[in-house]
Amino acid sequence: MPAREAARPPTEAAVVGELGRIAFLLERAAAATPRVQAFRRALAVVAGLPPGEVARRAGEGTLRELPGIGERTAQVVGEVVEHGRSAYRDNLEDLAGPLVAGGADLRAALQGDLHSHTDASDGGSDLATMARTAASLGHRYLAVTDHSPRLRVANGLSVQRLLAQLDLVATVQEELDADGVDLRVLSGIEVDVLDDGSLDQDRDLLARLDVVVASVHSKLRMDSPAMTRRLLAAVSDPLVDVLGHCTGRLLGGRNPDSPGASRGSKERPPSTFDAAAVLAACAEHGTVVEVNARPERLDPPMALLAVADAAGCEFSVDSDAHAPGQLDWQVLGCERVERAGVSAERVVNTWDVDRLLARTRAH
Repeated sequence: MPAREAARPPTEAAVVGELGRIAFLLERAAAATPRVQAFRRALAVVAGLPPGEVARRAGEGTLRELPGIGERTAQVVGEVVEHGRSAYRDNLEDLAGPLVAGGADLRAALQGDLHSHTDASDGGSDLATMARTAASLGHRYLAVTDHSPRLRVANGLSVQRLLAQLDLVATVQEELDADGVDLRVLSGIEVDVLDDGSLDQDRDLLARLDVVVASVHSKLRMDSPAMTRRLLAAVSDPLVDVLGHCTGRLLGGRNPDSPGASRGSKERPPSTFDAAAVLAACAEHGTVVEVNARPERLDPPMALLAVADAAGCEFSVDSDAHAPGQLDWQVLGCERVERAGVSAERVVNTWDVDRLLARTRAH
């Protein structure tokens, strides 16, 4: 879907809004990717139709002749054309209760999200859609942090592709400003921490970014002394602003220490390292510790969150969203931070954008 769209007739605007809302609710509920994609594809098809055609086709019963419109999406479109709303969405809205008991106060204090992905790497939507969704959730800023080159499975960004994304960030920002959308798009990256603790991207380019999240994605079963050295090197690097999902764990269907529902299918134990040393180094070097809110991560575990708190670390509560609806997952991390007794002032994405950027630029 284009970042900016001409005004549509009310019926077409209602159909586009309905399909977008359904996709959002499915993403929020961690529905299967093909199910979500069906609605995102249908949205793109409808958005590209000439004025009046969606109503005409709904009346004629020819919606399914359009590539990308299936039985379910045609039914939804037809109901919206006739009634202004679909039963499918109503059912999803009925099921879309709070994701977790708790965390609401901190979530209300958050002004942004420092970890999100777009279709430039392994996300499911373009930057403009992610940004506009973040704004609709009340954010004042969103950092786009797609992957770095070595993570080929996630289509990590080369130097050239990251430079192109910087141009895109500027373009999307101009469009948001022109439309009166009060959101700042921050340039960023989730840079891979290499085996020796160095960073998987050109250092001069990293220095240009607003936010650098450094995460380990490979050799997660490295022995504890080696992993400790690796993480110490990363968190002491002045280019690193945030240590992402520090243990790398995946919970699978389990959820050992949080009321939030875990929806992942894979399971992976946490990496082992000297947590006290690494988190003390984060506090010493001003590297923020991410509380990753993805329900299959919920990283760090509560015990390590307590160690980071005792060390005097600052935190960011991030969605690690790979789709627009996943931006709403932040509350899962907020619940953990509140339960740990960490004050909102030590969560850097409760800060306004000027204060946040002053911190990352000085860092």
